[in-house]
Order: sequence, then structure tokens, then C-alpha cells
Amino acid sequence: MSPFQLTRTLPEDATSAALRADVRHGLTRTPKELPPKWFYDARGSELFEEITRLPEYYPTRAEREIISGRARDIAAATGARTLVELGSGSSEKTRFLLDALPDLHSYVPVDVSESALTGAGESLLADRPGLHVHALIADFTHVLALPDTPGPRLVAFLGGTIGNLLPDERAEFLRSVRALLSPGDALLLGTDLVKDERVLVAAYDDAAGVTAEFDKNVLAVVNRELGADFPLDGFDHVAVWNAREEWIEMRLRAREAVNVKIRELDLVVPFASGEEIRTEVSAKFRQEGVRSELAAAGMKLTEWWTDAEGRFALSLSTAV
Repeated sequence: MSPFQLTRTLPEDATSAALRADVRHGLTRTPKELPPKWFYDARGSELFEEITRLPEYYPTRAEREIISGRARDIAAATGARTLVELGSGSSEKTRFLLDALPDLHSYVPVDVSESALTGAGESLLADRPGLHVHALIADFTHVLALPDTPGPRLVAFLGGTIGNLLPDERAEFLRSVRALLSPGDALLLGTDLVKDERVLVAAYDDAAGVTAEFDKNVLAVVNRELGADFPLDGFDHVAVWNAREEWIEMRLRAREAVNVKIRELDLVVPFASGEEIRTEVSAKFRQEGVRSELAAAGMKLTEWWTDAEGRFALSLSTAV
């Protein structure tokens, strides 16, 4: 068997069709919204990597601290022979786990980006020629069919990405993950934690304006892919803390009234002055809330690790 396999579970035109559907639905509803997954074209991915190095943006550093410090504990608790990573991207943080799992046979990265999967797979195999990498081009929010790899399996969902899902979406997602787990398998989940509002808002509205450019990149994607004429300098980036829901919202606010034409959808979208598009929700969590959501999906939280400052958590859970 080849050490690198790539399986496409999405149609070739799935990304284009999903973008069209999301833009039409999101910009014709009230209030307007666009899903955060459309930030991540090549430029958006570069900007996000820059964000992770900003002094205000703590989640990446905090999670890396936990993974690097607890990788052996995770390995000992799971004995995983297959590591499945949902939304794997560059697989950068996962390398700590790959190095710590002594009996690892297979790595299954799951992402919508074929180029990211291929690049990460080739890089990993250059350093670990004995590893089998079976990459899936798939949307992790939909039902997955995993390849036949040896157990136990460790399913990793890192980066606090679960916070981008609304509560009903999180519940559905966790149930779908539970369906992937056999006895002895485990879920490793990264969750950003509730903390001081000033720290949270600064992480999503940095002084250098990198997050603002990242936020506006979703408009650049719609302009390029759907022939829209969003004036990027006509919208301001806004980050607010929703204390009731305990999540950060990123929004784009129109500076003045404007009609945006989206040629490929034959659609004109009117904006009033000050009207906003919600582009991201990033929920923050407490341990008991995570435990409760996992339990509702049929999983039991067994381990809980945080960074030294208690900003971010990794949890390990098993099927019940």
C-alpha cells in the first residue's frame, strides 16, 4: 500500500456550489451573515498564520503549549494506532502527537483543501517514512466514512474550531463524531475558555489590523469567485463580546449605504449605512459546559488539560 493516499468524498464542484448557496442564503436574510470557512483562500490562510503570531492572539500558542507538554499523556491514555484530524490544514500542531504515539500506524487528515492535504502529507512523510497517510477531501461537518485503519483511533479536533459552530450545529457535529468512535477510541477536543472581555476582544481586533484584513478577505473571495463588487474599503471590521451567549462575533459594518451586485448570482444586495454582516461566531467554553455537551452526544470527558494561564483547554473523551 502506498504511504500516501488521497480520497475525495466531495464532488469537484462542491466548493463552488457551497459558496454560491451560502452567499445567496446569508446575504438575503436578516441579519446578514457569511460562514467563516470562506475566509480561507490562499491569502486568507496566509493572514491567519500571521494572526497566530500576533501578541494579542493567544489561542494557538496556548494550545501548542498544552499539546507539547501533554502529548505523552495523550498517547498513554489512548494508545492510538490511527490519528484522525478534522480540519487538519497544515497539520502543524499535530506533529507533537505523531511523535508521541509509539504505535501509530496511520494518520487520516480531513480537510476541504486538496492542496493543504497534499502539502502536509508530503511534508510528514518526508520526516516519517514509516507512517501511512490517508487524506480525505471532505467537509467534517457532514457525515464521514473513515478509511479502514487499525484501532484504537484518536479523533482530534483542534484550534478551538468547534467554537465556530452554533449550539445546534455543535450538538449535531458531536453526535456525528460519536458515531465514528468504536470502543477504545477517543476524541481530543480543543476549546477556548471564557475569560476577561478585553483579552477576548483584543484577540479578534488586533492593533496592527491583521484581523480586520482577514475579516474583509471574505468579501474579496466573493468578489473574485462570484463577480461581486463589494468595496473593501467601504466596510469596517468589528469584534464584539456577546456576554449572554459567551461568544465573540466578528462583523463587517457598511460605512455608508451601498448596493452590492453579485453577477454570478444575478443578485443585488442593498446595505444601509451601519448595516452589518456577521462573519464569525467564536464561542468560549467552561469545563462543565464542555462536559455537558459531550455527554449529550454520548461521550464521557475523561481528561482536561489547560495551559499555565488557564486560557485554553484540551479535553479527552470516550464513547459511552
